[in-house]
Amino acid sequence: MTPLLERSAELRALDGLLAGSAAGGRVAVVSGEAGAGKSTLVAAFAEAAGPRAQVLWGACDPLLTPRALGPLHDIARRLGGRLRERIAEGPRGEVFDLLLEALDRPPRAARPVVVLEDLHWADEATLDMVAFLGRRLALCRALLLITYREDEIGPDHRLRAVLAGLPPGLLRRISLPPLTVDAVAELARRAGRDAPGVHETTGGNPLLVTEVLAAPAEGVPPTVRDLILSRLATLTANAREVACLVSVAPSHAGPELLGDRLAEVDECLARGVLTARGGGVAFRHELLRRAVEESLSPVRRQALHAEILSAYEAQPGVDPAALVHHAHHAGDPKAVLRWAPVAARRAASLGAYRQAAAHYALALPLAADHPVRDRAALLEEYSVAAYHGGLTEALDASRAALALRAELDEPVPTGVALRWVSRLSWWNGRPDEARELGFRAVEVLERQPPGPELAAAYSNLSQLFMLRDENAAAIAWATRATELAQRLGDFDTEVHALINIGSARLHRGDATGVGDLRRAHERAVAAGLDDHAGRALTNLASSAVDWHDLAVAEQTLDRIIPFLTARDLDGYTRHLLGHRARLHLARCDWAAAADDAEQALTGPPMHGGGLVPALVARALLRVRRDAPGALDDARRATERGYPTGESQFVCPPAAALAEAYWLAGDLSAAAAEARRGLEVALRAEQPWFIGELAFWLWRSGDPAPAPPGAAEPFRLLINGDWRAAAAQFDQLGSPYQAAVARSQGDAAAALRVFDRLGATAPARQLRSSLRERGLPVPRGPRAATTADSTGLTGRQREVLKLLAEGLSNADIASRLTLSTKTVDHHVSAVLAKLGVSSRGKAAAEARSRGLL
Repeated sequence: MTPLLERSAELRALDGLLAGSAAGGRVAVVSGEAGAGKSTLVAAFAEAAGPRAQVLWGACDPLLTPRALGPLHDIARRLGGRLRERIAEGPRGEVFDLLLEALDRPPRAARPVVVLEDLHWADEATLDMVAFLGRRLALCRALLLITYREDEIGPDHRLRAVLAGLPPGLLRRISLPPLTVDAVAELARRAGRDAPGVHETTGGNPLLVTEVLAAPAEGVPPTVRDLILSRLATLTANAREVACLVSVAPSHAGPELLGDRLAEVDECLARGVLTARGGGVAFRHELLRRAVEESLSPVRRQALHAEILSAYEAQPGVDPAALVHHAHHAGDPKAVLRWAPVAARRAASLGAYRQAAAHYALALPLAADHPVRDRAALLEEYSVAAYHGGLTEALDASRAALALRAELDEPVPTGVALRWVSRLSWWNGRPDEARELGFRAVEVLERQPPGPELAAAYSNLSQLFMLRDENAAAIAWATRATELAQRLGDFDTEVHALINIGSARLHRGDATGVGDLRRAHERAVAAGLDDHAGRALTNLASSAVDWHDLAVAEQTLDRIIPFLTARDLDGYTRHLLGHRARLHLARCDWAAAADDAEQALTGPPMHGGGLVPALVARALLRVRRDAPGALDDARRATERGYPTGESQFVCPPAAALAEAYWLAGDLSAAAAEARRGLEVALRAEQPWFIGELAFWLWRSGDPAPAPPGAAEPFRLLINGDWRAAAAQFDQLGSPYQAAVARSQGDAAAALRVFDRLGATAPARQLRSSLRERGLPVPRGPRAATTADSTGLTGRQREVLKLLAEGLSNADIASRLTLSTKTVDHHVSAVLAKLGVSSRGKAAAEARSRGLL
């Protein structure tokens, strides 16, 4: 292979990661603009690695709707065995486990290198696979090598969140810059060309440079379109027809499309227009394929898509997503309607719910003249996929399905539709409408012989009462649901009702609810009821955060978030990331809190209260750090939470806004928000909400004693025993709240915590209060005398200091009141930023740089 210009450092980096994977997995992320040479770099690395590596290639395709787990299908064909057998129909968790098992090789074997190309086109399931592998690569010796186009992923592209979640200690990012003027001149010299304007014309893009230099000598085309069309002009007419056919096949064209046109294919390969790929042929770069495709007339493009569709439909096992793509571009609505639901159901079975929803959305307008019953069923399937994918379109689809069911005058399907619209109305922030529809569902179904539909309607009402903290009614309705479900053998509803009972018990402080929810989770997992399994531990984790049971919260979040992520249950995942941000906030790991909050708030719009926890966490971080616009952030949390009327979405935002107003010096506004939230907290009888809101009301000038039922630390604080309150907050693992308590009597101790955290707003307010009272004011933190070129955060420097003292991660976690997993994350970041591979080297490097 010809040596690559200006890519030696990148090749060395990849080779180093391959060598480093001997002690555990590594991740390389190769990015650049289209044509930057990502595939060429990876191919050169694979060739140089030789027998040291077993390279497993998988690529994403630019289909209308990406095929679910497309790259893994490529890899499974190479690996064979049980992975290839199970990928089409096995549960996604099992398929991922089989892949990880295949990558776990003995020490002397060739190291697996998993190459996933063009992840900017990846489907949700493939991105979940990347997240799954990234979190587990430390367990095996594989190198995961990812490529993507930087110019094709926007700020909200989920790939960004997936990459941000990969373990930083295992990750190496490699961005490919354009070639320099000197490099382009060298390439021109090798090509025997005098091309002084090539760099300016191409911007140094390696692909464009290569193609321009390979073009006929009589002229340099100004664009890729001109380039590829000039190359096509050198082919015979029949070979050009083959190239045009291949241009509308997004990944590659195999024998089933090319038929007996082998001579024409050989001509395209010989002239460099096409290259061999995946058992067929393809353009050497997507830009070239797109240039040819866009040069075709609309009529010609449509005819070629129809030709491919016909060929694919005659072949067994073709991915239905590809059939949908070609049917759509062929202008064949009947084929789209035939294949889109098939592709949607397959995507949903793999947990790629957004892809499933996209397929349903494509099919629905084409079903307008179909029987009402068929359209209703299609809308219902669409609404379920959209709900699981966290998409707001679910509610409109369910309402449309309900209207069709009512038109059919079929009571049982109408009752089921009413229940489902009720559920989605709550999810979209319409609790009153949800309850009204829930009662209507029960009324309709109670007029029919008792069936599982009625049991589910009872359980739905139970859930709505539970969410409103009307716990006795919730348990009563759940009991009715359970009794009927058990009589009918309806396990689905039985588990749903058990979750409601456990949640209601937790809401009233009954610890037996913890066991209820854990049992419900296990039973749901065993039965493959992913939504129920997710909801059970989502309720447990969120309640644990609300009740300040941080150990149970952390344990549950660590267990359920990977479960939800692996199954593409984005609504629950984003909701719980907000609660994990609140947990990190309580434990003063503010960097982790900010990361989780931003990740939760990145993505498609979500209505209702699902994102309130993330909004609260972000608002409090900004309020305490005195960031610009912090008060507006706190207001946004209340704007989203207050309309729900539910304590979980009203009380935390009310406390956050009260704190924001108090720190801004507006005591009357702080008191108003605290009073508003306290009314809901008292109705819900939630002691932690009562205590925090009563504290802000007291701090804003209300002299009333702590209300009955307030959590003990807040009661002590309001009643004047700040030392005991601080001690209890310390015991709970909440250093910031302990500092707030100490600010009532030990300003120096409180300021040390505020200054360490960068909590400038409370620190400034406390120092101002001391000055007004004529008391000594402890000096703030000194400016650093030297710049920290390592990029270590304050928390990471703390971890580095303790690491250098020889403490284990568990000991560091105990010392800093963090979780062991959070410390693992910090240690990995420290090693990466110092550029070392071990704890001992980190300590030595820190001493040599004077960081200790």
